[in-house]
Amino acid sequence: MAEAFSSRNHHNWRPAMASSLLNGERAVVLLFVSSIEYSTPVSFVYESLSFCLLAVFALFVEISLESYASDLPFKTRPGASSGLLLGAVTLPGLAVSKLIQLSRALSVHEVGVEEVEFIRLQYWATSIGCLCVLVFLCFICRHESNKSTMVPVHSHWHTKFSISCIALFAAMCYLSFAAKSSSGWYMALTLLWIFCHGLAAVKFIQHVLHTFPACASFGIALQGEALLVTTGFVVYFGDMFAFTIAKISKHLASNGLNSIAYGVERSEISTIIQGMLLGLLLSPMLFKSILHRLEFYTSSTNSEVRGLHERGKSTIFYGSLAFILLVIVPLWLQYVQDFPVHPFLWVFQFVVSEPHKRLSLCVYWVAVICVSVLRFYNISKNSKIERILLRKYYHLVAVLMFVPALIFQPLFLNLAFGAALGVFLLLEIIRVWRIWPLGPLIHQFMNAFTDHRDSDLLIVSHFSLLLGCALPIWMSSGFNDRPLAPFAGILSLGIGDTMASMVGYKYGVLRWSKTGKKTVEGTAAGITSVLAACSALLPLLAATGHMFTQHWLSLLLAVTLSGLLEAYTAQLDNAFIPLVFYSLLCL
Repeated sequence: MAEAFSSRNHHNWRPAMASSLLNGERAVVLLFVSSIEYSTPVSFVYESLSFCLLAVFALFVEISLESYASDLPFKTRPGASSGLLLGAVTLPGLAVSKLIQLSRALSVHEVGVEEVEFIRLQYWATSIGCLCVLVFLCFICRHESNKSTMVPVHSHWHTKFSISCIALFAAMCYLSFAAKSSSGWYMALTLLWIFCHGLAAVKFIQHVLHTFPACASFGIALQGEALLVTTGFVVYFGDMFAFTIAKISKHLASNGLNSIAYGVERSEISTIIQGMLLGLLLSPMLFKSILHRLEFYTSSTNSEVRGLHERGKSTIFYGSLAFILLVIVPLWLQYVQDFPVHPFLWVFQFVVSEPHKRLSLCVYWVAVICVSVLRFYNISKNSKIERILLRKYYHLVAVLMFVPALIFQPLFLNLAFGAALGVFLLLEIIRVWRIWPLGPLIHQFMNAFTDHRDSDLLIVSHFSLLLGCALPIWMSSGFNDRPLAPFAGILSLGIGDTMASMVGYKYGVLRWSKTGKKTVEGTAAGITSVLAACSALLPLLAATGHMFTQHWLSLLLAVTLSGLLEAYTAQLDNAFIPLVFYSLLCL
């Protein structure tokens, strides 16, 4: 009887697995991985092989989780795959693409070896973080299957395959650094640091799943978005921590201790953005700690007392925020970057150093934001237009705001993106904590633009749009031989995604799938509009001094794959499409 059950269970699993493999999102992701693998030079053979292995293991884990979907403590978004494959390969694929780009610069002596090695370290940090999260999810899958007295016959094969992938990945990581490192202790320290990224990624995603249990993007509905955010957070702030440790070691080197070399020389703007974002993320922790210590939460029902408590709570919040941003963050910035003046004064001097251009640009931005926000908010209250179309108007606003600045003032735009991200983060903290008097007002305003991927607890769509436009620009700082790469977010979101949604909504007939809303007509419009925008943008960039190095065949491939990803993915496309498009443009 047990054999009959095992045979029946095995045969039931195989069709489910086969049907899961026939997935448009996965096909596009595998084409993305293949494009990067095809372009990777032999000098990055270990990174290329490990990236391919990571993609295979991510696909295996995604299919395995869907096979046990009814038994797992977390679920995917209804009608969508978990997106783990997409989430696992996006950031490592981006790092490999940057390695390919820097290898061209290294061959013509445009960059030094230390820049290539820094990106190599970032690749292994991101890939190890993704791998450890996948192993964690695989462990949960195995644990849930063992609870059943009737274990599928393929579970032992799953275990052997998982162990083999992990062992091969670890071996390639070791060989990659062993071939480059001349010091045993430095290689051991590097491998330990990379392993710490994996542990931190697992702890972070556990915290995310626990903190946001009802959020469609992060909580019990596990998505590739959670994996992307987890890896990005760990690597970004791990870089900040390592940079600080390296700075401390340089000061201790005068006492005869060995100093730790880490990273490359970075700009004042990137350091300011890092410090400000960390300060904003730490402020709620300090605020919560103070509240617990003072026992501010009471069970009183008196409205006057409650109002007093609300004002007291807001005073504590703004006080802790001011302490971190005005004291702690500037001290860190002054220590690690050696600013000649106070960092805030440096920002002011930078803005007014070209007043006619930068201040005029600020006035233009404020005017566009005020007009668009007031106009679209009134439309959202009085019109029956679907929210998905209403949100696309903001994508067009992003094009109007960012394209002129990116062409003529790219450094100032870098700083402006950081300031905007800080403001968004501060407003979201105020909204979530309901800080008096702005919290309820911000919550009411933001609810006018939410969709099924947001929740009452956490609204992420505006963050994804801003970061989708900003990340390609930030990552293009330094050497960049692909003039369209910084525009990846603006082109894919501001033009391609917007045209695909509008044309698909009004004229779309042929759907890509029976359950999805994306249409062939909309995708074709998105791809065509991005190609048309590139055709108009390249001559303009050439007139401003950019070297034309973009091949039309590779551009067509990049635009087509990102357009198909927009059509097939059920994940937060604002987060993934710009990164995939940017990676393909760098090849």
